[in-house]
Amino acid sequence: QVQLVESGGGSVQAGGSLRLSCAASRSIYCMGWFRQAPGKEREGVAAIDRYGGTRYVDSAKGRFTISRDNAKNTLSLQMNSLTPEDTAMYYCAGAYAGTCDLAALFAYWGQGTQVTVSS
Repeated sequence: QVQLVESGGGSVQAGGSLRLSCAASRSIYCMGWFRQAPGKEREGVAAIDRYGGTRYVDSAKGRFTISRDNAKNTLSLQMNSLTPEDTAMYYCAGAYAGTCDLAALFAYWGQGTQVTVSS
């Protein structure tokens, strides 16, 4: 099995920045970040394949950047210009799908890290 561990969550003011990290126990072709706010369904935020190809949900484009270090099996999400609508539990996930997008069947999940943005 694959273990994923997130870190970097916290509380910030609107307009601020936060960088999330994820450490994976093994290499995974497709990795992504998802989030879930109270009372809402889980939403895919960004995905990246082994070669650096990326996908973003519209609300994250221009503000968030997903990246990975294949040598270290780590994944990051740089979040800028945060708003209260970004408040959610953020999860790191992995998939072996040939097409690495937010509709892929992610089989591996981390425990989550909380992001809270206040106004």
